[in-house]
Amino acid sequence: MPATLPRFPNMPRGVTVPTLLGSLPRGINPPSLPRGVTLPSLPSLPSLPRFPSMPRGVTMSLPRAVAMPTVSQAPRRLLQDCCSVFDHQTAGGLCGCCWALRPRYKRLVDNIFPEDPEDGLVKANMEKLTFFALSAPEKLDRIAAYLLERLTRDLNRHRYGYVCIAMEALEQLLLACHCQSINLLVESFLSTLRLLLEADKPHLHILATNSFVKFANIEEDTPSYHRSYDFFVSRFSEMCHSEHDDPDELSTFRIRVSGIRGLQGVVRKTVDNELQVNIWEPRHMEQIVPALLVNLEQHTPNDSGSPAEQTEVCFRELLGRAAYGHINNAIRPVLMHLDSHSLWEGRGFAVRCFQIIMYSIQSQHSHLVIQQLLGHLDANSRSPASVRAGIVEVLSEAAVIEATGSVGPTVLEVFNTLLRQLRQSVDYQLTGYYDNAGKHKTTSSKEETLQDAVIRTIGSFANTLPVYQRSEVMLFIMGKIPVPGIYPALGSPNAGFEGSRMIQVMLLKSLLQVSERYESSNLLTALPSSFLEPLLSFTLMEDPEIRLLVLSILTSLIDRRHNAARLSGATASAAFDVSSLELKEDRSSRQDILFVRKHAQRLYRHVFLACKEESSSHSHYQQLFILLAVLSVELANEEVMVDLIRLVLALQELASSNQEPLTPLNRCGVHAVCAAALGVMSQLGPPSPVQQHVAQVIERRRKDAPHLLPENIFCLVRCNLTFEMFPPELNLSLSPEDRGFVEEEERRKRLEVVERFQTAPFEEIAAHCGSRASLLQSKLDQVFDLIIRPPPSPSGQSPPRSTPLYEMKFPDLCVY
Repeated sequence: MPATLPRFPNMPRGVTVPTLLGSLPRGINPPSLPRGVTLPSLPSLPSLPRFPSMPRGVTMSLPRAVAMPTVSQAPRRLLQDCCSVFDHQTAGGLCGCCWALRPRYKRLVDNIFPEDPEDGLVKANMEKLTFFALSAPEKLDRIAAYLLERLTRDLNRHRYGYVCIAMEALEQLLLACHCQSINLLVESFLSTLRLLLEADKPHLHILATNSFVKFANIEEDTPSYHRSYDFFVSRFSEMCHSEHDDPDELSTFRIRVSGIRGLQGVVRKTVDNELQVNIWEPRHMEQIVPALLVNLEQHTPNDSGSPAEQTEVCFRELLGRAAYGHINNAIRPVLMHLDSHSLWEGRGFAVRCFQIIMYSIQSQHSHLVIQQLLGHLDANSRSPASVRAGIVEVLSEAAVIEATGSVGPTVLEVFNTLLRQLRQSVDYQLTGYYDNAGKHKTTSSKEETLQDAVIRTIGSFANTLPVYQRSEVMLFIMGKIPVPGIYPALGSPNAGFEGSRMIQVMLLKSLLQVSERYESSNLLTALPSSFLEPLLSFTLMEDPEIRLLVLSILTSLIDRRHNAARLSGATASAAFDVSSLELKEDRSSRQDILFVRKHAQRLYRHVFLACKEESSSHSHYQQLFILLAVLSVELANEEVMVDLIRLVLALQELASSNQEPLTPLNRCGVHAVCAAALGVMSQLGPPSPVQQHVAQVIERRRKDAPHLLPENIFCLVRCNLTFEMFPPELNLSLSPEDRGFVEEEERRKRLEVVERFQTAPFEEIAAHCGSRASLLQSKLDQVFDLIIRPPPSPSGQSPPRSTPLYEMKFPDLCVY
């Protein structure tokens, strides 16, 4: 049987197989081999039988049972290797033997690697490879694949020097090849980075990150529809949490910085390309944001180049690129991180974090952050007071930064949320628990800290609003103040009277925060009837703290030139120099005149009644003086000045009358208010006898009655007063020994009266009682006269006096 013919692989067109004998056919020149490399002698093949040539078109088939002589496996494998070399395929056993037969791009890639990796990349050969890649961009994918193959082999053999050279070559190719074919190179490049990031060597992680950052800074001309960065987001985030076992702290430091730079590169590469991965998805933000916050938390002053500094740069860049629909996804992980790590308490880090957020995002999106914080505050309504206070403090700081004139479409909802927190805090303070089950205790001091934070936040929010919205906010808060019979109670049914009082105080403090920076062009807008009437009603309440808050609110709304602060600092002396005030030079506006004619008399009446309150302290009288002085400065016209002087004289008559049930402190306080107010009013007009008279009276009181001057009444707590400074009939002593002396003096007087009635003659006693009866009758006449007398007119003209009813003479036939 004839021997079986060996089967050879198909050769490309124009390529022939050389004769595998000792000599090559004529005309075929083998390629030159590297120096020192010789072609091994091939074993001779058995001679094949020659078959006669067949006519054209005639074929011959051999039977299947015919077997050809077998050839050993070694020659067959050698033949396959040779064929693969000619077919531009990777040979399994001819790595260095047939180097000249390899494709050009492989030879160019091989030439960039030196014999010693410490020599670095061969720059001349790298330029040749770059030129070849630019000339034949369709070969980029093969070049990148071959570089990846070499890098993988060197990585497995721990030849890290050659790994660095391969990465440098890939970077240079990326920077040079700005064309549509760059996507072919990028896929192999990203696969290479994955290999390095999956290795267990930190220096390889840093190498891969640096290469990725360079790649991220390249602006590609064509988008990529199938590229994914999920692995890099996860790996770089993991590097940000690195706690390397190396005792050298620099390793952990460098790995974290590298991870942060990697995340920054991912953001830059993906945020502007909608066709690539959406980096704003929650699954990505929940990895990126916590990784950044962990490093931002470790910030120390003057820590240049630290992970915290690099994190802040990355965090600002991330938030600065966020569009309207991305803000919530970026803020939610921040709130979750602060919750899980208990970072609301202490105020420092949470406030700094949201300061970065508010300054980084676009200004038109800032109200979204406010809404997120408000919703988070509601979600933590059953949390400890320290957590709620921390969220409120962050809200306050964020509102200061968000000074765009609006906090979103639902302005009143912001204040409604904050007022609801005040109501809940009062309930928690009264019950002692911040949950309905009664398991978690709280204290009054913690809840008061929260309440102060809420009140400051209300003021911060109000200051970002325009004037017309501030008026709406003040009316909104006023409508929430519980007043029996007028406004519904804001507290819970179990709060009772004390709860209502506490809410009244806190809401008035909130009003004061809003009014302190309220600037209106006219008083008619600042104090409309719907706001002024309920506000004045609080001046008649028994609680002294509420009355003091109302006086402060009125003063801040009327004081448009901020003179109250100067007057408050000058109340220690009656001889106050009005020239230091910012006086009004122009005439009162039409709106101010309308306000005076419409509301002034009601305002004066409540000021008069407030001076009669027995529970008033030195602070109340000081605030009353400031209010009168501000009115005289802001509404400086003849009509107002006449009415104010009449009011002051009526107050002085009130303090001098023995029939009014005023305490000695009340009397001295009213006298001090009158002296200080007249001292200011007398200086507002041209020099007149009134100014000289006021100065003489003040000087006389300073010598004979210092207890009637403001420097001794308004500063009663700060001054060390003794009983000898006041007359014996004025119980202004502050020490228990002085009170005992006065009580003893009163007891002695009572004993004298009893003794007189026991020992004096009847005629003397009758005369004394008759004089008292006539005095009582005269007082009754005065009372009746006051009852029928009409109120004084602002113009100063008194209406004709009508005949009292008890003096009228009726005819005899008059039927009653």
